[in-house]
Amino acid sequence: QVGGFAWENCGDRKDPVVLQSLSVVPDPISIPGSLRVSAAVNSGKAMASPLKAVLVVEKALGDLWIQLPCIDQLGSCTYNDVCTILDNLIPPGTTCPEPLLTYGIPCHCPFKAGSYSLPASDFDLPDVELPSWMTNGNYRVRAAVSSGGQELACVKLAFSLQSQ
Repeated sequence: QVGGFAWENCGDRKDPVVLQSLSVVPDPISIPGSLRVSAAVNSGKAMASPLKAVLVVEKALGDLWIQLPCIDQLGSCTYNDVCTILDNLIPPGTTCPEPLLTYGIPCHCPFKAGSYSLPASDFDLPDVELPSWMTNGNYRVRAAVSSGGQELACVKLAFSLQSQ
């Protein structure tokens, strides 16, 4: 589906972490702007460091999907330890930002097994200088998270971006 928000789990049925629901509005996503997100995740297993995330980001060019390279940690990148990245963004010992704090959603490893739910919450998207190849258009993203070679989760997203 091109030009509309969509998502699906892409791991095999044995993946311990499964996205139950995800809603993102507006569509297309506007930068800068406000984003309303709701989501529910079920994790049958604790996730601890090192958590590896592999992103494949594609952009539609006409009828073709072109894989975007990894430039300055944007695009189709492999992040070998998501836990360290989170610790750099939100120093350990500081409280998780809202609305994660209110809904008891952790922002540091290890993540305990369990169900996590984020009711519709607004996030401000700042006016960031995105590279020209990452502006307006239709995108597909495949994100796979693993630990010690075992896949924990896999999600595919499709969305449109519109920068002002």
